[in-house]
Amino acid sequence: MLEQLVGLVERIVTEVSSTVIPQFTWVSLVDILLVALIFYGLFRLFQGTQAVALLRGILVVALVFVLAASRFTAFGWVMRNTLPIILVAIPVIFQPELRRALEHLGRTAPAIVGRGGRETATQRAIHEIVLAVETLARERTGALLVLEGDTGLEEYIESGERVDAGISARLLLTIFFPGTPLHDGAVIIRGDRIVAAACVLPLTQRDLGDGSLGTRHRAAVGVTEQNDALVIIVSEETGIISLTRSGRIARRLDGQRLRTILQAFYRPRRLFGNGI
Repeated sequence: MLEQLVGLVERIVTEVSSTVIPQFTWVSLVDILLVALIFYGLFRLFQGTQAVALLRGILVVALVFVLAASRFTAFGWVMRNTLPIILVAIPVIFQPELRRALEHLGRTAPAIVGRGGRETATQRAIHEIVLAVETLARERTGALLVLEGDTGLEEYIESGERVDAGISARLLLTIFFPGTPLHDGAVIIRGDRIVAAACVLPLTQRDLGDGSLGTRHRAAVGVTEQNDALVIIVSEETGIISLTRSGRIARRLDGQRLRTILQAFYRPRRLFGNGI
């Protein structure tokens, strides 16, 4: 038995050496690298999002279907005829992630949009956010601003009203003005645009250790426990500016400190320094 196994291995090695290796050229190497790059790009696209579990499930189901189709004729016929439907359904299922990837590509392509233009838009967005937050704090108007990180916030965006407008202090002040239809809830910001307002966020179940922290602070901590968003809170009672990320909260920020944190957050790799 052992001799037969050794003989089988020797035949496999001989076959590979005589057929595969002589045909392997630099073109084959480039081909392999391109395929690896595609899979790496898909991994980076879905990394840190809720689509990871869905993608993993699709891969498992696809593997089972391929193995079954190779054994059963009728099942294989059904799979071949439903493949076009599956290929159409995948972009629909992963629409938020694909859209975010295309937006990121557009922001990082220097040939299309210059670096100076991106930096100018980022600095303008930071200036408008800080100006709005300082005004809200001075007037003691409660506010909740969620800045989307690498993890998509589509499920929370759908709970509110879509705005899709550029960031401006006047627009933020109008949204949070007491009595307006959109003031009660969170504003979600993606890049340099206000995506939605009056969004509902999950409340943390943790004890925050401070009885003065109300629903806004609990919602801010709750949403950052589930993703990499950054949330700015303005207290309606005290006007204190707070900030949460990764379930942690920092309080009593001033405009300059907030500006520094936002500049770190808006860097290309969204590096968050040792602020909190």
